[in-house]
Amino acid sequence: MPHDNRPLCPSAQPDWQGSAVIGVVHGTADQPTVSFLAEPIPVTGEVLALSQPVTPTEVFRIAAPCMCSGCVHFTAGVCRLVSRVVKMLPVVTESLPACGIRPECRWWRQEGEAACHRCPQVVTDNFYPSEQMRGVANPASRIA
Repeated sequence: MPHDNRPLCPSAQPDWQGSAVIGVVHGTADQPTVSFLAEPIPVTGEVLALSQPVTPTEVFRIAAPCMCSGCVHFTAGVCRLVSRVVKMLPVVTESLPACGIRPECRWWRQEGEAACHRCPQVVTDNFYPSEQMRGVANPASRIA
C-alpha cells in the first residue's frame, strides 16, 4: 500500500488519497465485527460496488494515510478517536488480530496492543451504534 510518511488511519473513508480495504464487516447490527485481510486491497470503483446496496464503510474497514490536523479526531499530535476506543470500549480479542497494516497503523503506533484488542468491533459507518459506541465516535466526548 504505497503512501507518504504519514501513518495509516484504520478508520478512513474510501475517497481519501491512497485508501485501501483492510477488512470486511460481518456479525450482526448489534454486534458487528471485522475480519481483517492479509493484505490491503486498493479502493477502486469495482471494489466499492461490492458493498451495494449499502455504503462501503458499512461493510469494509478502510485505511489511508492519516489526515492529521485535517481530521476532527486529531489534536495535539494524537488521534483522539483511538484514545477513546482504548478508554471506552471493551477488549474483544485476547490475541492480536491478523492485520495487513499494523507496522504502519497510527492506532498501533499510538496505543499498541490495547488498540488492536478493540479494533475488530469498530465499524466506520454503524447505523445502529450502542450509546457507548456513539460516545467513542463523538469528537466532543471527554475521556477520563
